[in-house]
Amino acid sequence: MTDADPRVLLTGFPGFLGSALLERLLARGDGPVACLIQPHYRSLAERRAAELVEAVDGIDASSGPIRLYEGDITEPDLGLETGAFDALESVRECYHLAAVYDLGVRQDLAEAVNVRGTEHVLDAAETLDVDRFQYVSTCYVSGRYDGVFTEAHLEEGQSFNNHYEETKYRAEVLVQERMAEGLPTTVYRPSIVVGDSETGETGKYDGPYYLLRILAAQPTACSVGLTLPASSRTEFNVVPRDFVVDAIAHLSAHDDAVGEVYQLCDPTPLTVPAFVDALADAMGHRVISPLVPKPVARGMLAGFESLGLPAEPATIDYFDHPTSYACPNTRRALAGTELECPPFESYVERLVEFALEHPEIGDEAMV
Repeated sequence: MTDADPRVLLTGFPGFLGSALLERLLARGDGPVACLIQPHYRSLAERRAAELVEAVDGIDASSGPIRLYEGDITEPDLGLETGAFDALESVRECYHLAAVYDLGVRQDLAEAVNVRGTEHVLDAAETLDVDRFQYVSTCYVSGRYDGVFTEAHLEEGQSFNNHYEETKYRAEVLVQERMAEGLPTTVYRPSIVVGDSETGETGKYDGPYYLLRILAAQPTACSVGLTLPASSRTEFNVVPRDFVVDAIAHLSAHDDAVGEVYQLCDPTPLTVPAFVDALADAMGHRVISPLVPKPVARGMLAGFESLGLPAEPATIDYFDHPTSYACPNTRRALAGTELECPPFESYVERLVEFALEHPEIGDEAMV
C-alpha cells in the first residue's frame, strides 16, 4: 500500500450526511477516500467532490483525495468489477451510510437496499479485513417500543411504523451479529436529522419539513395543524446534521469506540405540541391544531398529498410515537468536549429561513 491508495471506503455519497462526513474525513487527513456511487449520480458526485476538495484547506487536488467507484450495494461485491474491487484492498476503514431514508418506502426496495445492501457491505468489509467498520443506523430501530429506548436496546419484540424502520432494524441486527463475531464495529443511531444548525442547509424536505411546508402554504394569521390524543406526551426528537456528523467524526477517531453503540439524539426533546409551537413562532404563524382521531388525521394528510401539497401520511405515526430516546453512552463519550446536541429552539429559525428561501428542494429519497 502507498500513500496514494485509498484508505477509507464510504457509502452514501453524494448524500446529505455522506457529503458532510466526507468533508470531515478529508479535513483530518484520512484520505484518499474511495466513495461508492451509483452511475446515475455520477455528475452530482463529481460536482460535490470538486466542491469539497476546494473547501478543505491543505488538500492537493492532483493527488486524487476522493476516488469515485461506480457500484451498487444491492449486489454482491458492491456491484464492482473484479479489478475495481481489488483496487480497494488498501482500505482499512469503512463508513456505511447508504440507505433508503423514506418513511413511505416500498418493502421490496427497503429490503434490497437497507438489509441486503448492508449485508453486502459487511461482506466486503470482512473480505477487505478492515480495521474499523462504522455503521450509521437510526434511533427508530426502536419501532414502537413503549418506554425509554437506550443504546443497550435492540431486539425487544417491537412493532414498526413502516418498512423503513423495520429494515433498518434488521440491518442493525446483522451489523451487531458481525460485531459479536469480531468485526471491529461502531454503531451510530441518529434520531430525526434536520438541517445544519448554523446555516439551516438541508438536502431533502422530509419528516418535520412536511409540517413546516404545510404551515408555510397557509395564511400567517391562522394556519391549521394537527394533533392526536397522545401528542401532548409524545416526544419529537430531532438533531441537526452538523451535530450528527461532528459526533461521528469524533467518535470514529477513538479506538475505545469499537464495540459501542451511540444514540445521537436530543436528550431533552420537545413534545409534539411544543415542537409545532416552536415552528409557528419561527415562521410568525398563528397555528390552531385541532385534536382529531388518528385515522382522520391520516386521511387529511392523504388528501393534502392528493392535492399536490407537501404531505406524507406516514408522518402521522410520529404524532403518537410511544418511544423516548436516551443516550447515556453518547453523553459519557462526549463529556469534556464541546460536542452536544443544541436545543431545537436555538436553531429552528435558521431551518425555517433556509426552507423558505429554497423551495426548489424536494422530498425525494436518493435511491
